[in-house]
Amino acid sequence: MAGEPPLPDVAIVGLGPAGRALAHRCLLRGLDVLVVDNSPDRVWAPTYAAWEDELPEWLDRSSVASRVPYPAVRAGRPRTLGRTYCVFDTRTLQSILNISKAHIVAGRAVLLATDAVVLENGTVLHARYVVDARGTETRGAARQTAYGVFLDRASAAPALEGRTSWFMDWQGDNGADSSEQPSFLYAVPTGPDRVLLEETCLVGSPPLSVRVLRERLLHRLEARGITVPDGAEIEVVNFVVEPSARHGKSLAFGARGGLIHPGTGYSVAASLALADRMSAALADGTVSGSTVWPLPARAVAALRMAGLRVLLDLDTSNAGDFFEAFFTSPPGQQRAYLSSRADTRRTLAAMWSVFRRSPTRLRYTIVRAVFRRHRP
Repeated sequence: MAGEPPLPDVAIVGLGPAGRALAHRCLLRGLDVLVVDNSPDRVWAPTYAAWEDELPEWLDRSSVASRVPYPAVRAGRPRTLGRTYCVFDTRTLQSILNISKAHIVAGRAVLLATDAVVLENGTVLHARYVVDARGTETRGAARQTAYGVFLDRASAAPALEGRTSWFMDWQGDNGADSSEQPSFLYAVPTGPDRVLLEETCLVGSPPLSVRVLRERLLHRLEARGITVPDGAEIEVVNFVVEPSARHGKSLAFGARGGLIHPGTGYSVAASLALADRMSAALADGTVSGSTVWPLPARAVAALRMAGLRVLLDLDTSNAGDFFEAFFTSPPGQQRAYLSSRADTRRTLAAMWSVFRRSPTRLRYTIVRAVFRRHRP
């Protein structure tokens, strides 16, 4: 009808890192962007991290709070990884992904269609395209949980044992029984004089509770001569790592669109890296399910889901053997499994390398898990 304002080019629902990055890149392409979030002004609280070589060139590196060249891992003997690990300054990252020129609507979306968003209060918003970027599902079987504390560098030093970080430390000093679900220490600097020490259940169905993880972390730190002071800042993690099936006809991006790695829980770097491709497709009208999910990426995703089933079957007695096998595999294969979305050949090679390097009892666990379609 005459006089009606033109439709926005895209409505992006959800203003976590994925939604905000996509909105930011769409705005830079000159698109008219509508963003919808229940709390659009909220400050991000989680600790986000990524491998430096995963980050897109356009991202201002001032968004990185700390860089860790050659992070350490320990499953068998300690070793270092030949990549640089980055922990984001979340406030800076959020401000760099500027969306001030977008139309911002505060409200909870309850229904998404290809060209409309229905809010809880009954308001209907229209756009040429609607993208669901609301993060991970609130319900799901496989989840990652963690409990962490922030300490100054001097206080955290005994846990690091002379290293700058532990990307994964499977040392068995957290008090867990060999038959229990495994957890590891994740220890990274998050600023010039700030270190996060976190006990992490990589994946679980059901996962380890935050209470158990807290007990394990305190046990581990006490074993290394650290007493956590009263009032120490804490971090609690609990989210779904198993990509959910997409429902309805709306487009999806970020963790909601399946970009979460089921074996690590990481999705921010992939979302940042793919924001340009998605925004370009929205701008020229070619966006579809294959925009970020070409056939090779779908094949790699299926392989990683098989890997997730293996992780879910590990207990404390064999988790160390599994990750020792992984971290002694060729670096290119490790990188492919952790970071490449389309390198089917090297992803398969990484999985075969882990199997080949595993002891016989662990091989049985791997075979059972890989060839089981669903967990019982």
